[in-house]
Amino acid sequence: MCGIVGYVGKKSVVPVIIEGLRRLEYRGYDSAGIAVSGNGSGLEIRRAEGKLRNLEEAIRQKPLHGTYGIGHTRWATHGRPTEENAHPHRDCTGKIVVVHNGIVENYLSLKKKLTEEGHRFTTETDTEIIAHLVEKYSTASGNGHRVSLEDAVRQTVKQISGVFALAVISTDEPNKIVAARNGPPTVIGLGDDEYFVASDVPALLQHTRDIFFLADGDMAIVTGDGVQLTDFNGKPVVRQVQHITWDPIMAEKGGFKHFMLKEIYEQPRAVRDTTLGRVSQDTGHIFLDQMEITDAEFRTAEKINILACGTSWHAGQAGKFMIESLARVPVEVDYASEWRYRNPIVEPNTITLVISQSGETADTIAAQREAKSKGSKTLAICNVVGSMITREAAGTIYTHAGPEIGVASTKAFTAQLTALYIFAMYLGQVRGVMPLEKSRAAMQELTRIPAKLENILTHDQACDDLAKRYQKVHDFLFLGRGIHYPIALEGALKLKEISYIHAEGYPAGEMKHGPNALIDENLPVVVIATRDVNNPDAVLRYEKTISNLKEVKARSGVVIALATEGDEEIKEAADHVLFIPSAPEELSPILEIVPLQLLAYHIAVRRGCDVDQPRNLAKSVTVE
Repeated sequence: MCGIVGYVGKKSVVPVIIEGLRRLEYRGYDSAGIAVSGNGSGLEIRRAEGKLRNLEEAIRQKPLHGTYGIGHTRWATHGRPTEENAHPHRDCTGKIVVVHNGIVENYLSLKKKLTEEGHRFTTETDTEIIAHLVEKYSTASGNGHRVSLEDAVRQTVKQISGVFALAVISTDEPNKIVAARNGPPTVIGLGDDEYFVASDVPALLQHTRDIFFLADGDMAIVTGDGVQLTDFNGKPVVRQVQHITWDPIMAEKGGFKHFMLKEIYEQPRAVRDTTLGRVSQDTGHIFLDQMEITDAEFRTAEKINILACGTSWHAGQAGKFMIESLARVPVEVDYASEWRYRNPIVEPNTITLVISQSGETADTIAAQREAKSKGSKTLAICNVVGSMITREAAGTIYTHAGPEIGVASTKAFTAQLTALYIFAMYLGQVRGVMPLEKSRAAMQELTRIPAKLENILTHDQACDDLAKRYQKVHDFLFLGRGIHYPIALEGALKLKEISYIHAEGYPAGEMKHGPNALIDENLPVVVIATRDVNNPDAVLRYEKTISNLKEVKARSGVVIALATEGDEEIKEAADHVLFIPSAPEELSPILEIVPLQLLAYHIAVRRGCDVDQPRNLAKSVTVE
């Protein structure tokens, strides 16, 4: 879950790497470091505990210069988050330096063997093992000649068990970076006589739009003359260069106090962009390209398995309701991190849908591979073009949310819900259960969602007023029924991850089975009580939810209701009401989550929490 940046070129390397690390700090912020060389300066390293600004201060006090180098921002796995354990790490000679994202699972046995061979270690990390292995294989030619850096790295990676993304430099081979991938994402940027290595695209956008992703088992030898790609055995490989269209300003705060708030306000655009080009309001037809799953396979599918983690799992839970309602196909939703460890049963004619904002979530990739090994075709919903799950899927529905920097996912979630709704309609059409007339009406409703989101955002102050009132409570409870239950889960997750208040999402109908015991005058209960008056089942769910709301009030609980505009009844039953525009049942989650995101955001800000980089979390969970 760390961030890596590397550069070879004619520019001063330090500003390039520092700016790249700043754009990757969402991937880890326990410590940071940089190693640079070139221009006869030798190899110099600066490291600092804590956030990137501490490293910048260390460089200000003791400047360093060069034309090539590597940098790292860390989310600690092995070893405490101290300056000593910060990357980059050296070998015994001090000539070889490594940065690493991942986990070396067999590092203890490797460390023991290397120690017996005379290597001396100075940190608690698994990464230092890699530097010493590269040193070992650099001098192991047997004929007095040094082995090339790339060959030493090839031998090293074959000794490592686990997942990793590496970048390695050596003063014996100036102006060269060797990068390798087995799991975590690695991007190569192609500039004008300059070349880049990074963990994610935003680190490169100020310098180049032409990039390619390494696949597992790829190695890149980056020099001032270009990039050579091979596999771990030295066999040449080719990866397709992609041109990124994101505007670099999309990766900046754009005048907002935090990335999270900016990204909440970008949700109308994210939903609109995810919809564009995929729906015809005239005919009602859905168009999904990048699909190697045939209509016949969709027609004969007997079940959809949805696999995801975190916020994406909540999107999948809402997607289950959408797909079952609009396409009439059974859906099972699992945590990717749990599914693959239970020897899951994958029945014939099952399609597996994997959801990941980054497309690099380790557990989701592993579950996808498990599903494929059991004979299931996989379909991906993802925000990052060319990421691992998209390359391994038989079809992809890209969300077009743009880069999401805040650790707490917001616009990626609503874009995922949008993609799931479009897929549910597509599946319904293919299977002949959704007539085009119904599709046209549904598509028109979807195109109205961005404007409704903009309307919700004009009522931000109401969420801040509630935050002021309830910022000091210790617990929250979120309730919902049916498709609204996943939104209760997501609302609770947003609050707990950025404000550190304990929050729990629960099915409203299950209150009598335990949670009622928690209710007192100190417990705010957020009840999602919206209604689709044109849907009889939704009206029934609403009536049952109102009964649950009254149960809370009868036990002195504090009720914050999320309701549909025009609902006068609920004003009498709740302490506070946040209204949203009306929408069909299947689309209501896209609207419902926004006030809950804003409530969590304002509570966290008032509590003085680090909204964009909550403690102990990272944006992309690329290790188990």
